[in-house]
Amino acid sequence: MRNFAAAVFLSGLAVAQAAELPYPNRPIRLVVSGIAGSSNFAARLIANGMSPILGQQMVVDGREGGVIAAEIAARAAPDGYTLHLNGSALWLLPFMRARVPYDPVRDFTPLTLALSTPNILVVHTSVPAKSVRDVIALAKAKPGELNYATGNAGTSNHLAAELFKSMAGVNMTRIPYKGGAPALNDLVGGQVQLMFGAALAVAPHVQSGRLRSLAVTSAKPSALAPGLPTIAESGVPGYASVAIFGVLAPARTPPPIIELLNREMVKVLHQAEVKERLFNAGSEVVASTPEAFGAAIKAEMMTLGKLIKDTGIRDD
Repeated sequence: MRNFAAAVFLSGLAVAQAAELPYPNRPIRLVVSGIAGSSNFAARLIANGMSPILGQQMVVDGREGGVIAAEIAARAAPDGYTLHLNGSALWLLPFMRARVPYDPVRDFTPLTLALSTPNILVVHTSVPAKSVRDVIALAKAKPGELNYATGNAGTSNHLAAELFKSMAGVNMTRIPYKGGAPALNDLVGGQVQLMFGAALAVAPHVQSGRLRSLAVTSAKPSALAPGLPTIAESGVPGYASVAIFGVLAPARTPPPIIELLNREMVKVLHQAEVKERLFNAGSEVVASTPEAFGAAIKAEMMTLGKLIKDTGIRDD
């Protein structure tokens, strides 16, 4: 009981000190996986918008490898000067590896769910399917003969396909590739039959007539896929699978700092130019509360974590 009381006192003291101290009074580091790509792009938009608001530079620190970036952030001091932008891989990787150097719940405090990126179910034009129900019928008529392309194990397009198989009760054969780009190339070339591809990546091939789009993976229709129904309303009730990305702070970062960063970051994400640039890059702004982001993380850990365990997906 004495130790508990001491912990409560120290926690209250940290909050009081954070409220009294000027924050920020030095640059803030936003650690992100990769020195290029969509996560780095989003991080730079956020940092560029936050710097003038906070009166201090928010510097993007791109690191090769998601585990390295996450470990740096997890071990940083909980003072608001190190933040981390990451996606579902942060909290789903522990289900796919025997060991990771962080705990996604214990070591981080959610700040905001920044954006989401849906996938689109597309088929090669040689596949006689013009709807989700047609795909399900084909897969059930010839179990295992219909194949689908994915990137690396556990990526958004892979999990979207595995969730579809599980919820639709179909057996399709996975054709894995070292990334979404080569997977999409082979789909366009007719070497594979279907894919759950990123909206921005598949759009040109749909427009050219080389691929046929059937439905979007988000729970609601998406402006990134105008006119397309959702998979949920096309034969798989309750289906939803999108890649989500958000900003987190090290655990035990004082609540006043979390509140300040969330409030200002949400404003930045809702700026018209920021929303437009992210939309043109294939993502939709969410800009949630810390509580909503935490709930989204726990929901994915429950649903997709179970899916990963049940299907034996590994990324060792």
